[in-house]
Amino acid sequence: METPYEITTLTRTDHPHPPAPAEHMPLGPAEIPPGVQVVMLPDGRRTLAYTQPTTAATPPPASAQPIPAWARTAALLAPTVGGGITAAGIGISYAAPGVIAMTDALWAAVALLATGCGGAALLLTRWRRRTPTHITQNITASGVFSRANGTINH
Repeated sequence: METPYEITTLTRTDHPHPPAPAEHMPLGPAEIPPGVQVVMLPDGRRTLAYTQPTTAATPPPASAQPIPAWARTAALLAPTVGGGITAAGIGISYAAPGVIAMTDALWAAVALLATGCGGAALLLTRWRRRTPTHITQNITASGVFSRANGTINH
């Protein structure tokens, strides 16, 4: 049995002959717990040892993966938005002459309203009766160097 792990141990030099490999395993293959394997030591002995789990090669990706919902929504909305922008552009191009005529009419209405308000204000000021303003002033003083008091009446 060949293992992919290289196990190195310190060999003893005080024995002239290494021990003979044991043919008898203490446990049967079904009794070996997970994470434990039979390994061959450098001196030829087989023993049980804990080993690192081997990482399996990454499986190939699935052939067909579902399309994410956001991508499907964006793909469906793209032609709809483009068509809406196109329709709006065509509508504006058809409506442009009418919009220009409406703005001209609105400017004419504003000019008429401003002229009418200005004329009405001018006529109201001319038609209003003007009465002359009469001012009465009373000043009194009791001496040459005294303070003068006065009142003004409109």
